[in-house]
Amino acid sequence: MMHSKSDYIAVFDSGVGGISVLRELIRQLPQERYLYFGDSSNAPYGDKTTEQVRQLTLEAAEILTARGIKALVVACNTATSAAIRVLRERYPELIVVGIEPALKVAADRFPNGRIGIMATQVTLAEEKLSKQVDRFPNVQIHRIPAPGLVELIEAGHTDGSQVQELLECVLRPYVGQLDALVLGCTHYPFVRNAIGQVLGPDTLLLDGGAGTARQTRRCLEAAGLLYDGPGCVDMENSSADPALLKRSMDLLNRQAE
Repeated sequence: MMHSKSDYIAVFDSGVGGISVLRELIRQLPQERYLYFGDSSNAPYGDKTTEQVRQLTLEAAEILTARGIKALVVACNTATSAAIRVLRERYPELIVVGIEPALKVAADRFPNGRIGIMATQVTLAEEKLSKQVDRFPNVQIHRIPAPGLVELIEAGHTDGSQVQELLECVLRPYVGQLDALVLGCTHYPFVRNAIGQVLGPDTLLLDGGAGTARQTRRCLEAAGLLYDGPGCVDMENSSADPALLKRSMDLLNRQAE
């Protein structure tokens, strides 16, 4: 299949979390055309089995590839862990970019340090993450699940008492114990400030959004598919709730300031 420079870059997530990656893509590639698809009617993915997540991701990819896209960015750590290999096998002619937890960045910064990875249960349990962890034997790595946090962010809560109480419960044991915390879910950058309030200024917070955007740019450049505008963003969601699309645009616009 031939791809055109003006084709969409599709950005997929289980809900609104991938907007944190879309924001980085727009910063680095502002003249591209983006189609964002959030699968909020099936969110969260983090409490599903790997097989369920893989099936949902393949279904979304089928919808998006029918729209004439030149690249698919899987802006969801859980979906990347569960399905990226299968997606690349199924769509060999398509640029498929996943998101990786920023573990290497953290380990390079703190080669003998203490690093936390906060992510969904599926991401934390996947062999993919275990292989990454094994590459840094001198780093003390803590896997930190945060059940319920994705649901709060999907409902529009990025600050306030509910978010604060959940983060206090999850992160209190690690206050003063971490050099860096890797945000291993694309929803989590939206509560970065609240996380920082719990952990304090001595813990560096890192996420994979900027690295994913850089990789997307490299792939498009190598394929001769960089577009010179005008750029646009089309926002879609599997949920029929119109408030969700408004919330999605609000998150994008607020974060892109």
